[in-house]
Amino acid sequence: MAENTLFPYPLPVDTPPMEAKSAARLPSEGKWQFEPKWDGFRCLVFKQGGTVDLRAKSGKPLGRYFPEIVAYFQDVDADAFVIDGELIIDVDGHLAFDALQMRLHPAESRIRKLSTETPSRFVMFDILIAPGGNSAIERPLSERRRLLEGFAKSLESSSQAELSPMSLDRKQAERWLSESGPNGTDGVVAKQLDGHYAPGERTMIKVKRLRTADCVVCGFRYESKSDNVGSLLLGLFDGEGKLHHVGFTSTIMDEERPALTKRLERLRGPPGFTGKAPGGPSRWSTERSGEWEPLKTELVVEVRFDHVTGQRFRHGTKLVRWRPDKRPDQCTFEQITP
Repeated sequence: MAENTLFPYPLPVDTPPMEAKSAARLPSEGKWQFEPKWDGFRCLVFKQGGTVDLRAKSGKPLGRYFPEIVAYFQDVDADAFVIDGELIIDVDGHLAFDALQMRLHPAESRIRKLSTETPSRFVMFDILIAPGGNSAIERPLSERRRLLEGFAKSLESSSQAELSPMSLDRKQAERWLSESGPNGTDGVVAKQLDGHYAPGERTMIKVKRLRTADCVVCGFRYESKSDNVGSLLLGLFDGEGKLHHVGFTSTIMDEERPALTKRLERLRGPPGFTGKAPGGPSRWSTERSGEWEPLKTELVVEVRFDHVTGQRFRHGTKLVRWRPDKRPDQCTFEQITP
């Protein structure tokens, strides 16, 4: 981790948030806290004095893209805290992930304009450092939730920040799951009630109505008898850091193919896959191949899938969205391992 320059205790601003493993159903044994899964950008809010730092799951700073959230927490009458949550944007009463992606723009004037037209909200669901600088990481979730609720009560009523609902009732979680969908929440997250906060570890369970995974785009194939991209080749990292081919997606809108092709062609080059690959690589440097073109591992895409066989998607997947907020090395087999 990078050297800590914000706090006098060992919690760097690139501390990764606790993550979740996908499951087909909600856990029924043990003590669990259930929460809606929000369809936004995961974010840790760090504050020390008048300094506020927003960090994405990848560790990259988000503050310049969400100035209204930074301004809100600068005005909060509390010092030295770290809150875990999700940045979301509502458009016409529905969560709009596309509106979040539009914020990742190089022009500050554009960002300022969007922050006024489509302001974001921060949904709080965990606390790592309580106000005053006291670490809560080793405390069980039940205690962290009480600390978080106390922090939320101390805040002035605002549309900029809110406390995520939770329940210990599995039936309520099932109702949340049945109500989730593309225009609402993204499913349900289950957290062990006596578990401590485990940065970077997949100790939570997430359940969606539709199973999805974030994959690295490691290569592509051209359409038959066409100069446009036909399908994207998907990869996931194993425990040794090798990137394996796990399937493909070809659900690309026809009107998007020309621009996407140009984008991919600019990224042609190694490494592509470093583990299992879909056949021999093409001679990417000088000649287009009829097989597949390896890419530099920079792009991440979320795909929807049905079944996994032999650590590969059994069928073609559906492209859900691009994930500029995630690092390629965060795309691991843990997402699809039962």
